[in-house]
Amino acid sequence: MKTSTNSFPEGNSPSQQIDAIIMESADWRGKTLSQLRSIIKKATPAVTEEVKWKKPSKPSGIPVWSHDGIVCIADILMNSVRLTFPKGAQINDPMKLFNTRLDSKTVRAIDFHEGDSVDESALITLINEAIYLNTSKIRSKGNQNG
Repeated sequence: MKTSTNSFPEGNSPSQQIDAIIMESADWRGKTLSQLRSIIKKATPAVTEEVKWKKPSKPSGIPVWSHDGIVCIADILMNSVRLTFPKGAQINDPMKLFNTRLDSKTVRAIDFHEGDSVDESALITLINEAIYLNTSKIRSKGNQNG
């Protein structure tokens, strides 16, 4: 019987689970996810790492970073690593990092492909804007409850 790193005992911390997800993708995608994770943590050391949405198609789950709400979600796809910002449509993106989910009314995402460079400074700016949206009292126009 072949052993798999897809099985995570409940006692493992979210950080350990994300480490294992990175190790599962020992190719460029794992390296890219590791780099993105470092940038996210550099942008805000107070960020909380979580692993959510474990299902048969993704038994390891999906890495999620939160700070008063979800900041971004990372997903390893077949040909890319996608970093999704749930409130991305509200984030100013002067460096045009968002390259997918551009028609969504709420989310925006960045697909990183093999060989792509990561603009660390621009990504930190997006992460900080996402945190600002989560922590500010001003929520989306359609979601004002008082």
